[in-house]
Amino acid sequence: MSSILYDEVPSLDLAHFTQGTAEQKAAFVQALGDAYNNIGFVAIKNHGLTDEMTEKLYSTIKKFFAMPDEVKQKYEVPELAGQRGYIGKGKEHAKGRSTGDLKEFYHVGQDVTDGDPIKEQYPDNIWPDEIPEMESIALEVYKTLEAAGVKMLQAIALYLELDEHYFDNKVHNGNSILRPIHYFPIENPDEVPADAVRAAEHGDINLITLLMGASADGLQVLRKDGEWIPITALPEQLVVNVGDMLSRHTNNKLKSTIHRVVNPPKEKMSTSRFSIPFFMHPRSEMDLTCLENCIDEDNPKLYEDITAGEFLEERLREIGLRKK
Repeated sequence: MSSILYDEVPSLDLAHFTQGTAEQKAAFVQALGDAYNNIGFVAIKNHGLTDEMTEKLYSTIKKFFAMPDEVKQKYEVPELAGQRGYIGKGKEHAKGRSTGDLKEFYHVGQDVTDGDPIKEQYPDNIWPDEIPEMESIALEVYKTLEAAGVKMLQAIALYLELDEHYFDNKVHNGNSILRPIHYFPIENPDEVPADAVRAAEHGDINLITLLMGASADGLQVLRKDGEWIPITALPEQLVVNVGDMLSRHTNNKLKSTIHRVVNPPKEKMSTSRFSIPFFMHPRSEMDLTCLENCIDEDNPKLYEDITAGEFLEERLREIGLRKK
């Protein structure tokens, strides 16, 4: 595998995988593998999410975050460890840090509708009374991004020389999270801790993340040569990156790349930034043991065996959402 230093995130057309010729499908799988080996991020189009859905969800979440803090806090349930509903300002921090990120967010989780007993493992979603339209659009976007994520995982499975549907049953009714984020305005930048940022450098916990276009710049990814490069996607694209679970399962063959959201220049700190990632998680019983075909003499096994549920619990404690 040649080492590639990308100046920008590679752009791919998911339709080449889902509807293309055998050659187009194979080329998509190879290009995806090259990107995930090197930078861990791609931008994709033809993913199923429409402009109308995007605009509707952004309009809805902007209404929610514009409400007074005391109203939003009605939808914060501390005993759920941030699994559902509102999570207040500065509550989450990157692994290895203690300063909270300059953000607030809302969690929408799996809505099990097919009688799967896994429903008992998930708390019910929490919906704000003040914005009744939020439920239908959030769940529509959730299911659309989940379907795109299944296709991406099928391409990843082929790249790993596994059965194309290897991940399908592992992510069916998985513990995935849609997270609308508000990086709130800072009226007086000198009052926040010197090391406080919108989102400190981190890797995502899950298998893959599908990110809807953000309302402003700021997302950066750490290239393997130590250079931070900006992540920009065209309006019709989703950015899809490898998370720590997939990196672990592939013995780091696929890279969970460190990324961050930097603060804007001081004169723009008083503006909001909105972003909506979809964190695609498997079912908690998925075995994340390193795949045999990702282990060899040059790449010895790096990780202890663990399930997805155990790994998630460990990480929730590390980022401050679950009490130790």
